Amino acid sequence: MTPRLDPERLALLVHEVRSPVAALSAIAETLGEADLDSQARRSLIRLVTLACRGIERIVADAAVASIRLESIDPVGLVRDVVAAAKLRGGAVELTAKPGSPLVDADPPRLQQALDNLIGNALLHGGGQPVSVVVHADTMLRIEISDTGPGIPPDELERIFEPHVRLDPASSEGSGLGLALARAIAEGHGGSLSATSSPGVGATFTLALPLPGV
Repeated sequence: MTPRLDPERLALLVHEVRSPVAALSAIAETLGEADLDSQARRSLIRLVTLACRGIERIVADAAVASIRLESIDPVGLVRDVVAAAKLRGGAVELTAKPGSPLVDADPPRLQQALDNLIGNALLHGGGQPVSVVVHADTMLRIEISDTGPGIPPDELERIFEPHVRLDPASSEGSGLGLALARAIAEGHGGSLSATSSPGVGATFTLALPLPGV
């Protein structure tokens, strides 16, 4: 008997492969069109490596079934995610406050979550730059903000449910990205929340625990 694919897992797999594949395509175009110095080429090669590792991990484990923690520099990871988004044509501004500590995280999974959050902000940001801020207090916090139409208060939790889209008529997005991003945050022992006022944009805050806190 031919095994049947779980439609939910297949949909998740297709959704998650899109971001690293788009990054690879953008990198290929950049390499083909621009005269780059050696430092720029090394940066692009690093992004290619990260995208390939992300695809390998996604294919190996399409569901959020495992979190493999290691000590990482979150600012460096966020910087790479932002660089990949810019290569795909996104307007993203990163602010990393001094003294951001190392955290225990799963780099490919955290990258997936941030890819989804930044992609969502770009989609709904009305063409304006998306702001990404990294800072720490009792937790490491990564805030992704847009200046789009915002989210009604009674929808701030429902948007994290699988397949939920505020505009059902829209063909953009699959309704899986925010649900997956929250699952990844919670898999790290952290959280993902949203704040918004209609007409003034939305901010998504991914919080991760700090070692020893």
